[in-house]
Amino acid sequence: QNGVMSGLMQMLLLKVSAHITEQLGMAPGGEFREAFKEASKVPFCKFHLGDRPIPVTFKRAIAALSFWQKVKLAWGLCFLSDPISKDDVEKCKQKDLLEQMMAEMIGEFPDLHRTIVSERDIYLTYMLKQAAKQIELPRASENEPRKYIPAVVVGVVGMGHVPGIEKNWNSDLKIQEIMSVPPPSASSKIFKFVLKATVFGLLGYGCYRIGHRTVQFVLSMPATQSYLQRLTEVPQH
Repeated sequence: QNGVMSGLMQMLLLKVSAHITEQLGMAPGGEFREAFKEASKVPFCKFHLGDRPIPVTFKRAIAALSFWQKVKLAWGLCFLSDPISKDDVEKCKQKDLLEQMMAEMIGEFPDLHRTIVSERDIYLTYMLKQAAKQIELPRASENEPRKYIPAVVVGVVGMGHVPGIEKNWNSDLKIQEIMSVPPPSASSKIFKFVLKATVFGLLGYGCYRIGHRTVQFVLSMPATQSYLQRLTEVPQH
């Protein structure tokens, strides 16, 4: 549904998620599941999933990468086997180390950082500001003055997004641009065509080899040879 490259990227990220779960004994994203549980305990609390839809993020991220960057990223995700401990996770909570990790990501994949982190900082800030708008109280009549009460909002976000949200909070944000999905590039179209041609070619060759061997096996059977010999003898009689 979301395209070949987007689907492959999701599969690779699921592999990374499984690796982290195996190493730590807990799945990533536990803070969001906990937020959902806590929200269900609060009367009249509304729970919002405030992040940008995954298909939009993946498609924009893939479109931002060159062909060789896609290969490099896929290779790195495929062979990710570095051990992760709970102490490593605790170290990530240190602001200096977190900023260092983000800087390394920017240096290696600047376009990927822009689509996966910076653009989502803007989207998350926009959604939080929408949720934090004052709530208008119901009025008995139209002549009654409007009264507002402040909204109480608890935002649960990843640590890496906090600096970006603080930076964008007082800005006039527009999210239309970061919600659009750019058309696939020429290299992406060529890659898709080559991938499909390779898959169908291998399937066709496999069917041919299986069919060829099956025919040879059937023809080599004594019963088949005897039947064929009878058929050749019929015209002579």
